[in-house]
Amino acid sequence: MTHLTPTSDPSSYPARHLGPDAAEAATMLDALGFSTLDELIDAALPPSIRANNPPALPAPLSEHRAQERLRALAAKNVVLTPLYGQGYYETITPPVIRRGVLEDPGWYTAYTPYQPEISQGRLEALLNFQTLISELTGLPIAGASLLDEASAVAEAVGLMARAKKKGRRVLLDARLHPQVLAVAAERARAIELEVEIENLRGPIVGEDYVGVVIAYPGTEGDIVDPRAIVEDMHTRGGLAAVACDLMALQLLESPGALGADIAVGSSQRLGVPLFFGGPHAAFISVTEKLKRQLPGRVVGVSKDASGAPAYRLALQTREQHIRREKATSNICTAQALLAVTASMYAVYHGAEGLRRIAWGIHGRAALLARAVRQAPGLELEHDTFFDTLTIRVADAKASAEALAHAGYLVRPIGADKISLSFGESTTEADVAAIARALGAPETSGEGSTDGEGLPEALLRRTETLTHPIFSRIHSETQMLRYLRELSDKDLALDRTMIPLGSCTMKLNPTAGMEPISWPEFANIHPFAPEEHTRGWRELIEEIEAWLAEITGYAKVSVQPNAGSQGELAGLLAIRRYHVSRGDLARDICLIPQSAHGTNAASATLANLRVVVVATAEDGSIDLADLEAKLEQHGPHVAAIMITYPSTHGVFEPQVREVCEKVHAVGGQVYIDGANMNALAGLARPGEFGGDVSHLNLHKTFTIPHGGGGPGVGPVAVREHLVPFLPTDPNATDPRQPAPEGTGVPVTATRYGSAGVLPISWSYLAMMGGDGLARATAHAVLGANYVAARLREDYPILYTGETGLVAHECIVDLRALTDASGVTAADVCKRLVDYGFHAPTLAFPVAGTLMVEPTESEDIAELDRFIEAMRSIRREIQAVIDGAVDYQDSVLHHAPFTARSVSGDEWPYTFTREEAAWPVASLGRTKYFPPVRRIDEAYGDRNLVCSCPPPEAFALTDTTNHTSQDGATHA
Repeated sequence: MTHLTPTSDPSSYPARHLGPDAAEAATMLDALGFSTLDELIDAALPPSIRANNPPALPAPLSEHRAQERLRALAAKNVVLTPLYGQGYYETITPPVIRRGVLEDPGWYTAYTPYQPEISQGRLEALLNFQTLISELTGLPIAGASLLDEASAVAEAVGLMARAKKKGRRVLLDARLHPQVLAVAAERARAIELEVEIENLRGPIVGEDYVGVVIAYPGTEGDIVDPRAIVEDMHTRGGLAAVACDLMALQLLESPGALGADIAVGSSQRLGVPLFFGGPHAAFISVTEKLKRQLPGRVVGVSKDASGAPAYRLALQTREQHIRREKATSNICTAQALLAVTASMYAVYHGAEGLRRIAWGIHGRAALLARAVRQAPGLELEHDTFFDTLTIRVADAKASAEALAHAGYLVRPIGADKISLSFGESTTEADVAAIARALGAPETSGEGSTDGEGLPEALLRRTETLTHPIFSRIHSETQMLRYLRELSDKDLALDRTMIPLGSCTMKLNPTAGMEPISWPEFANIHPFAPEEHTRGWRELIEEIEAWLAEITGYAKVSVQPNAGSQGELAGLLAIRRYHVSRGDLARDICLIPQSAHGTNAASATLANLRVVVVATAEDGSIDLADLEAKLEQHGPHVAAIMITYPSTHGVFEPQVREVCEKVHAVGGQVYIDGANMNALAGLARPGEFGGDVSHLNLHKTFTIPHGGGGPGVGPVAVREHLVPFLPTDPNATDPRQPAPEGTGVPVTATRYGSAGVLPISWSYLAMMGGDGLARATAHAVLGANYVAARLREDYPILYTGETGLVAHECIVDLRALTDASGVTAADVCKRLVDYGFHAPTLAFPVAGTLMVEPTESEDIAELDRFIEAMRSIRREIQAVIDGAVDYQDSVLHHAPFTARSVSGDEWPYTFTREEAAWPVASLGRTKYFPPVRRIDEAYGDRNLVCSCPPPEAFALTDTTNHTSQDGATHA
């Protein structure tokens, strides 16, 4: 049994990670009536789930030693100039963006912008991304990012299927990248679409299509005019999606101008490192008529209480928590930080700069094409191209090896073709070196190559990036200040505790953050040969083994690039396991009423029917209802999805009984790993009944949320499900359904968002098994301390048999709302004035707030939050007592901007000090939101999801606002 004694070394990483020191922990324990952490955990955790020993991880390393080990692993990777292409390209991240976004905790520790008043900076950056995508693709509605290109194409197929409900076939262009075909085909088959993969050179044959996905350019670089196929599909009642390249669209006409309904692709080459496959922000844009079907997040423009423009998440954002199995997607974590990076790359370079980069890339490809045409034994496979040349050679392997010897990684295709994709930093000297390695004559670069290889009929006629934001940043100084301006508008973890339940906003170790941008990790192409990636693969094997040890499962795959994709991968594994056994009727997924919304959406994507299991009065699974559902559906039950500890923040003692009942009817048990921060090091879901779990590395295992992503959602399984783990997308034949005894790929690369795995590797290497157990115990301590201190002022909705919560607690405001009219949303907005991000609002119970303090917060920060909540309770009481009318209360009008409390007019009965400085501690440090309370409904009624013109910010005279053109309007 673990003994949770504090470390004797205050300089060790566990001591740095944990907020409370030994004296503070003792004070917190005393408030709960316990003498030690062991006593608390013995009381909180049911004995039936407690592990006998902490995970058998290696002895913990110091921060310095962990980085030394990472440098040794990085040194085992071979960094060549990456010309491999296939959807991943060499790019230059401007240093001001690398330091000012990717490496700045003001950006990477921010949470998803569900509380928009304190998220205006990241929302503006994401709105810039949407505007970028919309203008380049020529389609009016763009999302705020998807996960990767392959799953984005799969999302486009799902969108077409929803929009064209009667069609049962989808046509995929054989010229799509292989990994895109692999993922999209299997995702389509999962929802029972018939998949056809054809070389789209002639007219479409057949009917009953939902649509077509066209490559533009193709994977070998060729550029085919998609208009005829688009028109042909439209005549048959289907939709047309175009998978496109944002850099090529600087020179090629937009998909929208060519008649497409949907455009998808990756923004990786706009300044985001290769990262051995991810994270990279994919994109999707659609016509106006498809906007309600759009998967993922959309940033919209609304107005605040003063009438000023303000940004928010719009439309179906987070609808998976509301519509559940009827949601358009299961996307919860996207790739916000990488979308911000790509958008800032476009802001920094501007339209003209991007066109110069695109012409330079194309020019180098054209120079090599000239050399190849003059070389005996070499032949261009395609006459049209933007950046990619496919060359027929005598021996593809020998040519690729010769180029590797010269320092260039290229793509062999079969036995007699190689493909080279030029990137941003390549030069004419590189062209000459490549020509020499191929035995082609060197080119001097004399004479223009403009337009060689670009079809005249497809040259871009429409303008790109016309909004002023893409033309006003000319210098690094301006960029530096713009990034600071936006981050100053936000509340992130570098400024305050973010007490969100189920989201675990904890410390992200700097020692793990630094290595992700080391070139030996960041500049490795995901399809580099194994002999070039030994360091990466060793790191991945270690972290997969550690996660298996922590969870008690047989094997782990890190391929899923978000928790939602881990859910999908796990459910697909279960579904395919049943099918492989001939158990075709098992198509029901039991989901508790309190489950995460993504659970139901993921089950639908896996083609499982959702049956809801009721919640008992104590917040646990209603065993009687479970038994009734098992009796009714037993032979059809594929799985149950449960979250443990429960979504209500309680360790349910009957979890083993639930697992046994489901197993007894032949079902599998999926344990959602979102709440592993209450288990890691102390209990293993694979040991107390789980068959499969996903983990959120961006929660429990310290990868930062980055304003809404990156995420990594590894899937862990017991031995019998190991064959059904995600497979390598490049090792499958997309034209045939995956064999019954195997898994399917869920993302574009074998290891998903590998680029951020060094963060979690570092956390585990520095914490060790005992440190991980102490972190979990401190998370439970913090949640119970907050619950105990708030219980006199607010009811705590659910507790376990011993009166304790797990790592989060639900503050019940419903009775107070009934008595005062003050809502949980009012409390969220008021917390902004106290300098806090709000807890989770209205989930899992409407009218409540779910609080998760995490182990990283010290007692002073916890007490500051408690003081704020108690102060707000007194403000509510004043309304209940009739001293203040709700409509006139500070709660109803919160939050308050600096301008609103310093203007000449003050139309309220409460004072400016009561509004902005309700507790004395705010006199020393005060955060002011940039906008007043945002009108959510107005934004949906009047949808605008691209950057408004600068003039829009001059529409109000009540508040100062900095416009997109940098001017301040009163």
